Amino acid sequence: MKTMEKAFVLAFLVTVLLSFTGLAGASEDIPNHILRLHVLANSDTSEDQELKLAVRDRILAESEGIFFGVHTKEEAEDAVTEHIERLEAAAHDEIQKRGYSYPVEIGLENTYFPTRQYGEITLPAGRYDALRVKIGKAEGHNWWCVMFPSLCVPAAGDGTELEDVLSASQMDLVEGGYEIKFKTVELYEQVKEWIAGHF
Repeated sequence: MKTMEKAFVLAFLVTVLLSFTGLAGASEDIPNHILRLHVLANSDTSEDQELKLAVRDRILAESEGIFFGVHTKEEAEDAVTEHIERLEAAAHDEIQKRGYSYPVEIGLENTYFPTRQYGEITLPAGRYDALRVKIGKAEGHNWWCVMFPSLCVPAAGDGTELEDVLSASQMDLVEGGYEIKFKTVELYEQVKEWIAGHF
């Protein structure tokens, strides 16, 4: 059987499986409520990886308070867009302070993320909007978290919580230890990504 035929058969089987588990619909809607932070290192050298973490810390520090009074992902994207030049300048400053001359590019992008656990929360694989920070060639291991609702950015005052943007059934999914089932969702999403990239 050809690779493409195998992919279609696999996609069909996974889709059928997901229709029985009830995960597909709820899982696919979760990214519509979440904004992630994605920092890509220049390379995998220990120096570049250390720089990545320093830039991450600077971005998180500069981001503190920008989501005050923000209650939806759309509002969060607007807040990031409003402050994006300041965030990029801070990242550039941090890189220079540490003796590097790498360029840095920051922007909102839609990108694929695998299943990821954050403490008691497990987010399913899928395409999420993210603030992407690309350092230099952006070819090294990356770091990511949830920027809104705040799972990695210090909360300010009455910060929006995950339960404020997800439905009760979605909260049951992300808090319910569904990581193994979400791996099935991840397989489904990977097949979708493969098909989208080949047609």
